[in-house]
Amino acid sequence: MTNNPTALCHVRPYAGQSSIQTANGSSLPIAAIGDASSKFTDVFLAPQLSTNLISVGQLVDNNCAVNFSDLSMVWHRRLGHPNTQILSHVLNSDLPGNKDRYSLSLECDSCKLGKSKTLPFPLHASRASHCFDLIHSDVWGPSPVSSHEKFKYYVTFIDDHSRFTWVYFLRSKSEVFRTFTEFLAYVDNQFSTSIKTLRTDSGGEYLSTEFQAFLASKGIIHQRSCPSTPQQNGVAERKNRHLLDVVRTLLLESSVPSMFWVEALKTATHLINRLPSQVLHMESPYFRLFAKQPSYDHLRIFGCGFVCYDPTLHRTRISRNVIFFENQHFFPVSSSTVSSSSTVVLPSFEQQFSDLHPVSSRFQPGIVYTRRSRPQSLSVAHPISDPTTLQMQSVAAPSVRRSSRVSVPPNRYGFPSSSSGNSISALTAALSKFDIPTCYSHAAKHDCWRQAMQEEIAALEANHTWDIEPCPPTIVPLGCKWVYSVKVRSDGSLDRYKARLVALGNNQEYGVNYEETFAPVAKMTTVRTILALAASSDWPLHQMDSKYDTSLFLRKSDMGIVVLLVYVDDIVITGSDSALLGQLKTHLSESFHMKDLGSLTYFLGLEVHHSPSGISLNQHKYASDLVATAGLQGATSVDTPMELNVKLRKEEGDLLADPSLYRKLVGSLVYLTITRPDISFAVQQVSQFLQTPRHLHLAAVRRIIRYVQGTSTRGLFFPAGNSTRLAAYSDADWAGCADTRRSITGWCVFLGDALISWKSKKQDRVSKSSTESEYRAMSLACSEIIWLRGLLAELDFSETDPTPLHADNTSAIQITPILSIMSAQSILKWTVTLSVKPLKLVLSLFHIFPLTYKLLISSPRLSLVIDIAC
Repeated sequence: MTNNPTALCHVRPYAGQSSIQTANGSSLPIAAIGDASSKFTDVFLAPQLSTNLISVGQLVDNNCAVNFSDLSMVWHRRLGHPNTQILSHVLNSDLPGNKDRYSLSLECDSCKLGKSKTLPFPLHASRASHCFDLIHSDVWGPSPVSSHEKFKYYVTFIDDHSRFTWVYFLRSKSEVFRTFTEFLAYVDNQFSTSIKTLRTDSGGEYLSTEFQAFLASKGIIHQRSCPSTPQQNGVAERKNRHLLDVVRTLLLESSVPSMFWVEALKTATHLINRLPSQVLHMESPYFRLFAKQPSYDHLRIFGCGFVCYDPTLHRTRISRNVIFFENQHFFPVSSSTVSSSSTVVLPSFEQQFSDLHPVSSRFQPGIVYTRRSRPQSLSVAHPISDPTTLQMQSVAAPSVRRSSRVSVPPNRYGFPSSSSGNSISALTAALSKFDIPTCYSHAAKHDCWRQAMQEEIAALEANHTWDIEPCPPTIVPLGCKWVYSVKVRSDGSLDRYKARLVALGNNQEYGVNYEETFAPVAKMTTVRTILALAASSDWPLHQMDSKYDTSLFLRKSDMGIVVLLVYVDDIVITGSDSALLGQLKTHLSESFHMKDLGSLTYFLGLEVHHSPSGISLNQHKYASDLVATAGLQGATSVDTPMELNVKLRKEEGDLLADPSLYRKLVGSLVYLTITRPDISFAVQQVSQFLQTPRHLHLAAVRRIIRYVQGTSTRGLFFPAGNSTRLAAYSDADWAGCADTRRSITGWCVFLGDALISWKSKKQDRVSKSSTESEYRAMSLACSEIIWLRGLLAELDFSETDPTPLHADNTSAIQITPILSIMSAQSILKWTVTLSVKPLKLVLSLFHIFPLTYKLLISSPRLSLVIDIAC
């Protein structure tokens, strides 16, 4: 059906009784019937129709295959959103890269938003007869958003004859003169000609004495527009508008952050120079300048990317080995970016365009690229529109790939879902809204902190923490200071304000009073072991908060055992008998000012989740707070904590001006390893440079945090009914440290299926072979095994069988009994150093073997029991 009689041939009157039923229920009469030029016969002519109609259902009934194609829209986006006339000319021409014919019917919302404009300036009648007879120039800026290379301005040079445009990016307007001299040298070298006339506005960047003297020395006529008369420099002004129209459209359509406006402008300039222009009678500026047609084979939709950008190092890397997914942008397109239901106010080309949309925080999966071994940085020292600077490899048109599948890990271990961001946001907001003082004078101004300090003094005096004594004249007493913090609940809400009076232990002198001041803290390996035993034996777990420092750890009786863990003033209680636990909590509350917090759920930043299958332990909220501290909330996560085969060096890169942030982040990562063995090696690597950190080291730390951001719910799982047998694994590289050539040791110890202890550490000396480095790793793991067996014995979980230590170096396993026989003293020095007191503990532990330690060492191909002589 059509409303255009000229589109039909063999028109004849319609004598039938049918009519056209419209969507609103009305009917339209059929005036005539004819044949369409598309080999359609019996096409109804209805002059009152608003558009041509074709029945897809009728075509299907007639055994026709109906295919819908949006290739015209794909090319519209590839070519930078040109208008319909230009797009039709390109697609239906014989230019390279175009072999099909397309019919166009485009409705592009991005064009409607991005190309909103005021009335055009009047055109000037005269035109230059040759290239470079007249060059138009203008400076745009400053941009409210600096690019990632700190550019805030750009200057254009437009050839009047060909309308070919060159764009240079500037950090300040003072660079215009230097840029023009570069452009002049480029024209002279590449085209063997000179510029005759330069037309600009009356901006100060063009009127400097140096600029004017240079133009006079080269014989270049300088035409300047009158003040407040941009129409006299209309070509450059309209070119700015055209460029920024396309830039806004590209940024809107791709949701690329505004800090990449330079990349969008490069793309816009490249495309405009190669698109037909109505001013040039549908010829392209490229054809006018180079006398050959441009190719479109290399073009891809803006936003799918060919440059790999590293936001931590602020570097770009180029590779030809990429796969383009043109239907999927690196930054996800917000549904509100282009919406007919909302009003989007876009500034004109003279105004800012930075607030079009927020920076997206995550990328969609499916972007595939490979890195070159030697990254190359993008340079803008040359004109971006020169075809020699934009050499791109021609690749075949990619097939469209779509994937809507979202991978969600099963919640089989009781860990909270990563999508539960409300509690994280609540915690982060709670921590950020509290003004935590750093000195007494600041805290004394607030009632809440004064109250906290009064409670601390009262608690210290009630516990008889000190005795007032006269100070000997030869002794300089240590000072003290207040440390302030807030205690938050697991949901992020405020629990109470905390003030602690601490001694300045940093003033202690080694050999005088260096080891005399301490507070009781539980070793984190002990914490994990106790939790694993509690999960295995189904012990109840309770938590108490004390205002005093206690030293109660273990209580045994005929009824069972009670274990009490103390970390300064935080207490965890568990045991085999609930009645004993209740008695202990009652006794503690009567003797000290205690607060019963109920079942253990949150302890020193560790989140404890109970389930019938066991106990899960993670630091989800602590990790989220660390990401916020690093300012990486909007950064994309990565799949690994370190890049493959990266060796950090002590003196590589520039020093950080302020290393305090680096040290703070690394310290937080060290604490995060309490439940994250997967980052232990990476944290060990960056911990080596705390004294003189550099930018490359900070980039490595940020990568670890980005990895943590995407895996913040990971942690440890202690299964119920778990075995209480120990098993250990050790490994080591050889000369892994690039600076010292010392090896890196790694070991871990399992209690049944529960991982309770691990370490990644640089060895204290250089190993002469991989066998020696592996043996040192085995010796450190052996030390941990002996300590853990003693701990389990105190908890009434003694082991009589040897503990297996798994290693993967056959040579190290083979030489162990030989060294044990030939050099008992040497092997004992390598394996474990024991004082008299712990030696008695170990001998009582291995009462079946009173004269030797017995250790089972195994590998995939070898297993043996070794006696280590004392």
